Amino acid sequence: MSHDDLTTYRDRFPILEQSTYLVSHSLGAMPADVHAALEEYATTWQTRGIRSWAEGWWDMPLAIGDELAPILGAAPRTVAMHQNVSVVQSLVLSCLEPTAERNRIVYSDLEFPSVMYVHEAHARRGEFEVHRVASPDGMTVPTELMLEAIDERTLLVPISHVLFKSAYLQDAKAVIDRAHEVGALVMLDTYQSAGTVPIDATGWDVDFICGGSVKWLCGGPGAGYLYVAPRLHDVLEPQVTGWMAHEAPFAFDAELAYADGIARFLHGSPSIPALYAARSGYRIINEIGIDRIRANSARMTTRLIELADAAGLAVTSPRDASRRGGTVTIDVPEGAAVVAELARRDVLVDYRPGAGIRVSPHFYTHDEELEKVVGEISQIVTTGSFDRSVASAAY
Repeated sequence: MSHDDLTTYRDRFPILEQSTYLVSHSLGAMPADVHAALEEYATTWQTRGIRSWAEGWWDMPLAIGDELAPILGAAPRTVAMHQNVSVVQSLVLSCLEPTAERNRIVYSDLEFPSVMYVHEAHARRGEFEVHRVASPDGMTVPTELMLEAIDERTLLVPISHVLFKSAYLQDAKAVIDRAHEVGALVMLDTYQSAGTVPIDATGWDVDFICGGSVKWLCGGPGAGYLYVAPRLHDVLEPQVTGWMAHEAPFAFDAELAYADGIARFLHGSPSIPALYAARSGYRIINEIGIDRIRANSARMTTRLIELADAAGLAVTSPRDASRRGGTVTIDVPEGAAVVAELARRDVLVDYRPGAGIRVSPHFYTHDEELEKVVGEISQIVTTGSFDRSVASAAY
């Protein structure tokens, strides 16, 4: 069967000329256009100086958010750019007013640890009660377990669209519907899905979406994002805030008067270089289209599983493509050391304890690279040709 050949985009990513790059779940390949974007930033600062703020910099957190919005299935002026997900999670928590009757935060024990740190820190202060839903297998969270845990005591459900360890794709719409049924809000973390799995912020009626640009979006670090449903724009008042959230920031009033719309969910001065860098990846993703990327991803990850099975390697990701994000996790003994040996051979993947080696083809991946990575893993494991002193992988 013929398939949509997206590798015509390979020449836009220089690292692909020298590496087998299968780690887009962790750090997407850098578009070549980022060089020009960062040069534009430097030239603007150099030549326009303080005028740069009025000539575009000040609006960038929302203007770049508008470029990301179609990837999230969101309308313009519903996305604000931030530094990272930890900041965004804290900002959303600061909007909420827990009561004795409704103060519970519900998520699974497979959420990304950074997110859990934020919520559990607030719980220790007595503001919230955290309820963790246990995974029965350490890799997936059955939807029915999440739905059972959400009740009238629930205030917020922060969940990952795709789990970072196994690439298990959660049923976001079912969780959102259940949360709304009992009056709770949902924060959907799309860090591991945006750019490779379709998202429908508007159609799902999700309250918040957070994530970052480091991974499938090929936007680099420092460009996190927050989507807020328009129905909440003029209702919530963040306490994690700053001068960009003021309706008249350059009046320098001592008292905060919130801006209208998504702007009230900004805070302090933005990381302008990161926003310049993120733009190129968004534009490429929008040019290709998420549906094309998703179809190609499902095909390639299915092929990876077939190759791993043929090589006798254990796969810990879901086998059903409809329940799998863009990553296939392969569990082998001493996985961190195997990853280090792969890197020495310019085959770039990563390892996570309790899951295994994470392998992620993206739209720019050749089919031959799938065969190569599985072949290299199999050869390294079979021959033991790796340094056993390597205890962990850095990323």
